[in-house]
Amino acid sequence: MKNQKKKNGMSAQYRWALTVFLMAVALSAVLSLASESMLEGAGMAAALLMLALFIGLGILFDIIGVAVTSADPKPFHAMAAHKEKGAKESLMLLRNAGRVSSVCNDVVGDICGIVSGATGAVIVAQLQRALNLRTVLISVGVTALISGLTIGGKALGKTFAIQKSTKVVYCAGRVLHIFHR
Repeated sequence: MKNQKKKNGMSAQYRWALTVFLMAVALSAVLSLASESMLEGAGMAAALLMLALFIGLGILFDIIGVAVTSADPKPFHAMAAHKEKGAKESLMLLRNAGRVSSVCNDVVGDICGIVSGATGAVIVAQLQRALNLRTVLISVGVTALISGLTIGGKALGKTFAIQKSTKVVYCAGRVLHIFHR
């Protein structure tokens, strides 16, 4: 009986790893394609807006991933008993906290980091062309700024997510409720 349980557990682990891998490949391809097509021939303002979008998306999903792992399910049981919209979805997120955290923090967060780096490269090229400079300092400055905004934003976001985990999870549940109709 124990061997069977171990086999099923390992099998489920491998299925989850394969699912996450395929999800990451698909999401990365979609976001990269969207980024490349929007940035092709776009100006500096569009590139900066795209960069802010990817950094913000990474921070937002990091907040959700942390909140789901730290929230208490008790208030959501009460909300579900009162049939509040989004409560069932919030409970679903909490029951699957490990997977939700993995998707939000690892899959979406890492992909946003990679795509924001690629967007940063486009911005560096545009700055070098506009300033007629070929110096590594532009690249270092843009990379440092992207890293600082991403890491600093996630650090602030984690504190917020832990302190306001119930509100964050409930907001995510409400958004999911809209799509579950």
